[in-house]
Amino acid sequence: MAALLALQGVSRSFGSLRVIDDLSLAVAPGEALGVIGPNGAGKTTALNLMIGRLRPQRGAVVFDGRDVTAVPPHARCRTGIALTHQIPHPFADLTVFENVLVGSVFGGGRGERAAYAPGLAALELTGLAPKANTRAGALSLLERKRLELARALATGPRVLLLDEIAGGLAEAEVHELVDLIRRVHREGVAIVWIEHIVHALRSVVSRLAVINAGRLLTEGAPDEVMASHDVQRVYLGIDVQ
Repeated sequence: MAALLALQGVSRSFGSLRVIDDLSLAVAPGEALGVIGPNGAGKTTALNLMIGRLRPQRGAVVFDGRDVTAVPPHARCRTGIALTHQIPHPFADLTVFENVLVGSVFGGGRGERAAYAPGLAALELTGLAPKANTRAGALSLLERKRLELARALATGPRVLLLDEIAGGLAEAEVHELVDLIRRVHREGVAIVWIEHIVHALRSVVSRLAVINAGRLLTEGAPDEVMASHDVQRVYLGIDVQ
């Protein structure tokens, strides 16, 4: 199956530091791809190249067969690429529904009236409909993470980029979030998920990619990848003889 979103041989440096080095990574329509690697491996930089916050110095970013390397983030969002962050930053003084409308209007490129239905659908899917009129600043951390997802979903994404969204949650909350991400995936949204909580990833994704020093170390079925001696050495710190 052809890739929906792909990094094709991209490289990115900051001064003399090469953070991404000839990296190729792709997700197919409706696929859930997990991305792991040690701290500083370049995972978040890869997501920023996908969403357009950074531009590669070499290589290309392709979405649905179109080269979007020079397309800015807001335009990529309106074509179907959305990003969530590890630390949610809602508009604290707006209600939950108003926050989601921001995503639907500005991220989705809709007028206000046309934005209502996608916004309400995102609240229903994420379980936040009962909190629609609650001030976002009063939400718990898990609820703010749900709102981060809802705001992204209200843009109408075909692919959703998750940057360590489970970070900071208690174990029971991680399970709740995983259930929600499964529901999102069942709606047909492709997912690229960076996460250090590997058991959460493995319960959702069908393919796992490992990045080390800005390069793709390996990719494949999650069980096979995690059994790899190279992955155990680089990611887990296990020196396998």
